[in-house]
Amino acid sequence: MKGLVFDASNETPQIVLKEIKDPGQPQRGEIRVAIQASSLNFHDFMVARGIMPTENGRILLSDGAGIVEAVGEDVTSFAIGDHVVSTFFPRWLAGKPMSIVGNFENTPGDGIDGMATEFVVRSESAFTKIPQGWSMPEAATITTSGLTAWRALVTNGQLKAGETVLIQGTGGVSIAALQIAKAKGAFVIATSSSDEKLAKVHNLGADELINYKTTPAWGDEVLRLTKGLGVDHVVEVGGPVTINESLKAVKVGGHIAQIGVLSGNEASIPIVSLLGKQVRLQGLIVSSVEDQKEYISALEATQSRPVIDKIFNYTELSQAFDYMQKGNHFGKICVTW
Repeated sequence: MKGLVFDASNETPQIVLKEIKDPGQPQRGEIRVAIQASSLNFHDFMVARGIMPTENGRILLSDGAGIVEAVGEDVTSFAIGDHVVSTFFPRWLAGKPMSIVGNFENTPGDGIDGMATEFVVRSESAFTKIPQGWSMPEAATITTSGLTAWRALVTNGQLKAGETVLIQGTGGVSIAALQIAKAKGAFVIATSSSDEKLAKVHNLGADELINYKTTPAWGDEVLRLTKGLGVDHVVEVGGPVTINESLKAVKVGGHIAQIGVLSGNEASIPIVSLLGKQVRLQGLIVSSVEDQKEYISALEATQSRPVIDKIFNYTELSQAFDYMQKGNHFGKICVTW
């Protein structure tokens, strides 16, 4: 079968399409899945480009959607023919984060082989069913970006109708957060460097728009738009370059969900501002299997669908990452066979 692997044998890491060994039939507690689609995330990009270390020859990509081909003994959640999507932390079943999710050692496409392949055999907890009627590319957006947004606003944020949410940019997490926030009855302020993209998020329901290129002190603009109060929730994807504006924009007692490091790894934060506003600044990486099931139930109830910018073939994975790096996409980038 085919697989796309990380190749660090040369000075510049490469993505190589290879013939790899078929995983065979599932054992007790396992299922065999024919993978049909994946979606790309910044984490996948960092692994594929050698920025985050992984094993040479690692099969890439964390997200994968497909069809169950076989089930092992004692499998109770799935039957042959079920449409499923992978989980990011297959050993984190429910509840608070555990030591086993302190790094990526059990995450597909990083600590273990990923979903950029034709077939996988994994434990029952490595997949959940997908929303009814969804396409495979749509389903592949759930694992990382969609579930991260859900945890940021619902599991951790306990978002309520009438609260105000600030989203940054128009990547997969931010668009998912916008859709979740509007479904919950929240007021949403969106930022982007592109007026064209801001028009698109307005069409998706964003209530106020800020171009951070023409308004670099956008935290002050958020305060103006909220009559000096600030927002209840910030879905913070930028990191060092954006965190201080986010601290300006958030209300006293508000919540910042730190989910991204798009601008780097280290930030200088004004502690007095953090203390004065009594802000809950919470870092998070995706969520548990149980949270994924709850998110999928919510997607079915609201009939919400993800926004997909472009679909590449798996053989074009390197080009898909180049496209992602340019930052012109709106929503998710997916790959299919």
